[in-house]
Amino acid sequence: MPDRRRADARRNYARILLVAEEEVAAHGVDASLEQIARTAGVGSATVRRHFPTRRALLEAVSRERIEALRVRAHDLAGEGDSRNALLEWLSDVVAYCVSARGLAAALAYDDAGSDPAHENTCSAALEEAADPLLRRAVQDGAVATGITVADLITLIVGIVLATEHCPDPAARADRLFRLAVAGLGPQS
Repeated sequence: MPDRRRADARRNYARILLVAEEEVAAHGVDASLEQIARTAGVGSATVRRHFPTRRALLEAVSRERIEALRVRAHDLAGEGDSRNALLEWLSDVVAYCVSARGLAAALAYDDAGSDPAHENTCSAALEEAADPLLRRAVQDGAVATGITVADLITLIVGIVLATEHCPDPAARADRLFRLAVAGLGPQS
């Protein structure tokens, strides 16, 4: 579908998105919309016209990473061990969320319910991508029934948000993810 926006609107959008990526990388979910507008050389109303909510901005900034995770899930769907394939993908999601500040917040669910204006497109894309991995692991008896991709994304978001201010957030998030997967029982 062709982009029907005016050329200046397309340029503004691209400039805002570029600046937003840098600001979110530096400041995470707390990136200042006003600072993004100033750096992009546009008014804050222009930023809000393109991105009516902070979530819309975070989702746009995260779009490429979400696509990479979607492709990764598809690639892992044919792996031999269904549990390992699912866990490898989830570990990739943790690593991406840690390395891309703001991605965990973009994945966080809220109480928007069925309001399409507030639908979490990042989480929806990941749910769709991971569903075959989870279904196969459940069918193989490698994962308990009743677990949903939404449950797993919520777990990851919680881990990443809880560790983002640690001295080594990647190591801490990975450790907590492994602990969640292994459970509290002794390792044999």
